[in-house]
Amino acid sequence: MKKRNSKKRYENREHLESVARMQCCLKTFRLATNCSGPTQAHHLLKPYDGVRGMGMRSNDKNVIPLCMKHHQELHTKYGSEKSFFEAYGQEESFGKTVAEALFTNLSVYY
Repeated sequence: MKKRNSKKRYENREHLESVARMQCCLKTFRLATNCSGPTQAHHLLKPYDGVRGMGMRSNDKNVIPLCMKHHQELHTKYGSEKSFFEAYGQEESFGKTVAEALFTNLSVYY
Protein backbone atom coordinates (compact mmCIF):
# COMPACT_ATOMS: atom_id res chain seq x y z
CA MET A 1 0.00 0.00 0.00
CA LYS A 2 1.36 3.43 -0.98
CA LYS A 3 1.72 6.05 1.69
CA ARG A 4 0.05 9.37 0.83
CA ASN A 5 2.01 12.55 1.22
CA SER A 6 0.35 14.35 4.11
CA LYS A 7 1.89 17.73 3.28
CA LYS A 8 -0.65 20.03 1.72
CA ARG A 9 0.39 22.14 -1.26
CA TYR A 10 0.78 25.82 -0.28
CA GLU A 11 -1.92 27.94 -1.92
CA ASN A 12 -2.31 31.72 -1.82
CA ARG A 13 -4.86 33.25 -4.21
CA GLU A 14 -4.01 36.80 -3.08
CA HIS A 15 -0.35 36.31 -4.04
CA LEU A 16 -1.33 34.83 -7.43
CA GLU A 17 -3.59 37.80 -8.14
CA SER A 18 -0.86 40.28 -7.09
CA VAL A 19 1.65 38.64 -9.41
CA ALA A 20 -0.87 38.57 -12.27
CA ARG A 21 -1.36 42.35 -11.90
CA MET A 22 2.36 43.00 -12.52
CA GLN A 23 3.97 43.49 -15.88
CA CYS A 24 5.87 40.61 -17.47
CA CYS A 25 9.17 40.05 -15.64
CA LEU A 26 11.02 40.02 -18.98
CA LYS A 27 9.86 43.58 -19.59
CA THR A 28 10.57 44.67 -16.01
CA PHE A 29 14.18 43.53 -16.27
CA ARG A 30 14.49 44.93 -19.83
CA LEU A 31 15.03 41.49 -21.36
CA ALA A 32 12.21 41.84 -23.87
CA THR A 33 10.04 44.60 -25.32
CA ASN A 34 7.64 42.44 -27.33
CA CYS A 35 5.19 41.55 -24.56
CA SER A 36 1.62 40.81 -25.59
CA GLY A 37 -1.58 39.92 -23.78
CA PRO A 38 -2.46 40.02 -20.11
CA THR A 39 0.04 38.94 -17.47
CA GLN A 40 -0.34 35.47 -16.02
CA ALA A 41 1.18 33.94 -12.90
CA HIS A 42 3.47 31.19 -14.22
CA HIS A 43 4.10 28.35 -11.74
CA LEU A 44 7.77 27.39 -11.99
CA LEU A 45 8.46 24.00 -13.51
CA LYS A 46 11.44 23.64 -11.13
CA PRO A 47 10.39 25.36 -7.90
CA TYR A 48 12.73 27.02 -5.40
CA ASP A 49 10.46 25.90 -2.56
CA GLY A 50 8.74 22.55 -2.28
CA VAL A 51 8.40 19.94 -4.96
CA ARG A 52 6.44 19.47 -8.13
CA GLY A 53 5.14 15.99 -8.81
CA MET A 54 3.95 14.36 -11.98
CA GLY A 55 0.84 16.17 -13.15
CA MET A 56 1.10 18.71 -10.32
CA ARG A 57 2.03 22.35 -10.41
CA SER A 58 4.44 23.90 -7.95
CA ASN A 59 3.02 25.69 -4.93
CA ASP A 60 1.89 29.30 -5.09
CA LYS A 61 5.17 30.66 -3.67
CA ASN A 62 6.80 29.65 -6.96
CA VAL A 63 5.20 32.04 -9.44
CA ILE A 64 6.52 34.74 -11.73
CA PRO A 65 4.66 37.24 -13.93
CA LEU A 66 4.79 36.44 -17.63
CA CYS A 67 2.69 38.04 -20.35
CA MET A 68 0.54 35.62 -22.31
CA LYS A 69 2.97 35.64 -25.25
CA HIS A 70 6.01 34.73 -23.15
CA HIS A 71 4.09 32.24 -21.01
CA GLN A 72 2.94 30.41 -24.12
CA GLU A 73 6.43 30.67 -25.66
CA LEU A 74 8.00 29.08 -22.56
CA HIS A 75 5.67 26.08 -22.73
CA THR A 76 5.44 25.58 -26.51
CA LYS A 77 8.71 26.78 -28.02
CA TYR A 78 11.23 26.10 -25.26
CA GLY A 79 9.58 23.53 -23.00
CA SER A 80 11.87 24.28 -20.07
CA GLU A 81 12.73 27.30 -17.99
CA LYS A 82 16.43 26.62 -18.56
CA SER A 83 16.08 26.99 -22.35
CA PHE A 84 13.61 29.86 -22.05
CA PHE A 85 15.69 32.01 -19.70
CA GLU A 86 18.93 31.22 -21.53
CA ALA A 87 17.29 32.49 -24.74
CA TYR A 88 16.85 35.81 -22.91
CA GLY A 89 20.43 35.84 -21.63
CA GLN A 90 19.69 34.65 -18.10
CA GLU A 91 20.72 31.76 -15.89
CA GLU A 92 18.29 28.91 -15.28
CA SER A 93 17.87 30.22 -11.72
CA PHE A 94 16.44 33.58 -12.89
CA GLY A 95 12.82 32.48 -12.38
CA LYS A 96 13.54 31.05 -8.94
CA THR A 97 15.25 34.28 -7.88
CA VAL A 98 12.32 36.41 -9.08
CA ALA A 99 9.70 34.11 -7.51
CA GLU A 100 11.44 34.06 -4.14
CA ALA A 101 11.89 37.84 -4.14
CA LEU A 102 8.23 38.35 -5.03
CA PHE A 103 6.97 35.99 -2.36
CA THR A 104 9.30 37.36 0.31
CA ASN A 105 8.66 41.02 -0.47
CA LEU A 106 6.49 42.15 -3.38
CA SER A 107 7.82 45.72 -3.11
CA VAL A 108 11.30 44.67 -4.31
CA TYR A 109 9.81 44.15 -7.75
CA TYR A 110 8.56 47.72 -8.21
